[in-house]
Amino acid sequence: MSLLKNAAVAGDIAVPSDRAIGRRGIFAALRKKFDKAGQGEAFYRHRLPIRITHWTNALCILVLLASGLNIFNAHPRLYWGQYGADADKPVFSIATVDRNGGTYGVTQLGPWHFDTTGVLGWSKWHGHYVARGWPAWLTIPSFQDLADARHWHFLFAWVLAFNGLAYLGWSLFSRHFQKDILPTVSDIKAIPHSVIEHAKFKHPTGEAAKRYNPLQRLAYLGVILLISLMVLTGLTMSPGFNAVCPWLLELFGGRQSARSIHFLSAFSIVLFVTIHLVEVVLAGPINEVRSMLTGIYVVPKDHEK
Repeated sequence: MSLLKNAAVAGDIAVPSDRAIGRRGIFAALRKKFDKAGQGEAFYRHRLPIRITHWTNALCILVLLASGLNIFNAHPRLYWGQYGADADKPVFSIATVDRNGGTYGVTQLGPWHFDTTGVLGWSKWHGHYVARGWPAWLTIPSFQDLADARHWHFLFAWVLAFNGLAYLGWSLFSRHFQKDILPTVSDIKAIPHSVIEHAKFKHPTGEAAKRYNPLQRLAYLGVILLISLMVLTGLTMSPGFNAVCPWLLELFGGRQSARSIHFLSAFSIVLFVTIHLVEVVLAGPINEVRSMLTGIYVVPKDHEK
């Protein structure tokens, strides 16, 4: 709101100078300004709690991914239904091998092996090659340190958990979750059409742009489920928490299986973030980012992007 008032004082928006002017008056002026410029209708899209929790989630996920990769480097292997002993065969691993008089990085996924020298398994650290699962530029801290990485990871894991609870609590109370996230029957029926429209790089305009489209609803619901799964599998990997809730070990098939699910959930979120950022760019980055910073979204007119 302060950004809008500053713009009004600067003369960019013709609004009354009365300090007591409310949000409705400011947005009425904005609508008039954007309509006159032919840009579209100014719409208050994201409320403050949504914006705060969104950016908190973004920060937490960034730190959790980077610190989690550092933790993974301490034992760069994933198992399913096993204890993770040296003799157990991993379903995924990053390692180094010596052959033909040189050292190579090799990434294994099931029966397949890939040469990933220079990126995974064998990468540079301060100008010298070192045996390391994920490279230094992807981890927090950049040097290999399990204890520090765990401190970063656990701190931001709790921030993410409480931030998620705050988001869910507010969303349920305000009915944002029921109205904007949960797909309706018509949303489910419209999924094929929405997929085709996105494949053509077409985005909703007019009144349709004021609500989440079917793919957005499914994606946001999926992220909520993925973060919940990450929290539960993270707790399953804690021996102390196992004493409190031993049923989690049975639910996820053991600590190593929970670790694998945790890893897969994290990279599913990476996939979501990648697609999300691409969609932000395609839909208009200035408008999209502004809406998540100030709440103001300019609804594209029909047949315009």
